[in-house]
Amino acid sequence: MGESSDSLSIDIDLIPLGGKEFTVKTSKGSVSVLVCGDQEKPALITYPDVALNYVSCFQGLLFCPEAASLLLHNFCIYHIDAPGHELGADVISSDEPLLCVDDLADQVAEVLDFFGLKEVLCLGVTAGAYILTLFAMKYKERVLGLILVTPICRAPSWAEWLYNKVLMNLLYFYGMCSLLKECLLQRYFSKELRGSVQGAESDIILTCRRLLDERQSLNVMRFLQAINVRQDLTEGLKNLQCKTLIFAGESSPFHAESVYMSTKIDRKICALVEVQACGSLVTEEHPNSMIFPLECFLMGFGYQRQQYFASSSSNGSNPASPSGNHSCIAPELLSPASLGIKLKPIRTRVDVEI
Repeated sequence: MGESSDSLSIDIDLIPLGGKEFTVKTSKGSVSVLVCGDQEKPALITYPDVALNYVSCFQGLLFCPEAASLLLHNFCIYHIDAPGHELGADVISSDEPLLCVDDLADQVAEVLDFFGLKEVLCLGVTAGAYILTLFAMKYKERVLGLILVTPICRAPSWAEWLYNKVLMNLLYFYGMCSLLKECLLQRYFSKELRGSVQGAESDIILTCRRLLDERQSLNVMRFLQAINVRQDLTEGLKNLQCKTLIFAGESSPFHAESVYMSTKIDRKICALVEVQACGSLVTEEHPNSMIFPLECFLMGFGYQRQQYFASSSSNGSNPASPSGNHSCIAPELLSPASLGIKLKPIRTRVDVEI
């Protein structure tokens, strides 16, 4: 990987996910990328939802041992944060132009260029899923597959547009206030998780509240502004060529949108998994429910979960590269019957199965 004159890298040991942080200067401004793993391995790109970063959006999934043995074993993960959403971010200057969703998608392409990545898999959540979908439509040859968590694909409805305007006013005048955090928590998590009979909030909610306090409200407002004027991707979805796996939290305000999106992509390359009793942020609320569908999906590219009792000679070795036939995923692995149109979180299935 070579550095150009307009790119700067900063090596920092980060907790809790480990890795190195790079600040990449693009034609659209700087973007923070956390790189986890061996850069000789195939690349998995992530992009979080509004007001979240790689910690608050993906640590729940990556802390699952089964997911780690599947994702961290096979891939080098490049966590791209929306501008100004990284840990310790400063407020973006008001002199910096506002970026639209096309600008954000183009930034992803420039990040790939910086790291010398030709083809990648992508994992995005809601607004981040929209950015990566747009990126896949604009740069078809660079995306092997999409993993989308409660994605959105249409222009905002009048109700969403107005609601987002209210959020932006709160961000501008009051910052990350209690009311705004409640609105964001409703966006991310199910009522079941947010409400408790005992009245005590779960660790997931408490952690998310704390991480939201660290966001720069004006930076969040800029990302929300871009998402609030997004265009409808429906027509482009019909021409999407990469294999796509969609997780939709049934309690999410964007559940119907995610289901709609799944119907507009060729059924031969798209599978939908609906996760019951879960909000938009499936990666945090019910990450265990993602593991089996992810494993089936990635098997089609030639990736398998690392065996815990593998011989010492295989420990630390790079996974086999995807076969030349990576574009052909077995239809049975992508069928609704195989993945389950209604997939209950594993934690609620255990009692039934025992």
